[in-house]
Amino acid sequence: MSFEVGVTGSVRASHVMPGFPPPEGEPHSHDYRMEVAIERDGLDEAGMLIDLDALGRALEATMAEIAGTDLGEYLRMPAVTVERFAEWAHGRIAEAIGDVPGATMRVRVWEGPEAFGGYSAPTG
Repeated sequence: MSFEVGVTGSVRASHVMPGFPPPEGEPHSHDYRMEVAIERDGLDEAGMLIDLDALGRALEATMAEIAGTDLGEYLRMPAVTVERFAEWAHGRIAEAIGDVPGATMRVRVWEGPEAFGGYSAPTG
């Protein structure tokens, strides 16, 4: 048995997948939907897993950092997949919230209503 909380948000950014045919092989934008969830077995003394406002601020700051950018240039990656984007976002959000002992954080990046990539790891 475990508890889970999460927040979501949206951000527009562009990327390119070198070597792929258009449209993927040319610069193009997505309205990415980002989803962050934290899970662990127990709650803290206040009866929470983490303060949702703090988690929301961390996600908002992460999205603001990349809003309107070319992800390949900003993240210094030749091909920014949703998996790589989720891993990068996980690192930024984990840094902002600090260690949540015993917790695992999952980040999903949706590039459309039916397609996402994700990354999951401890917060610390």
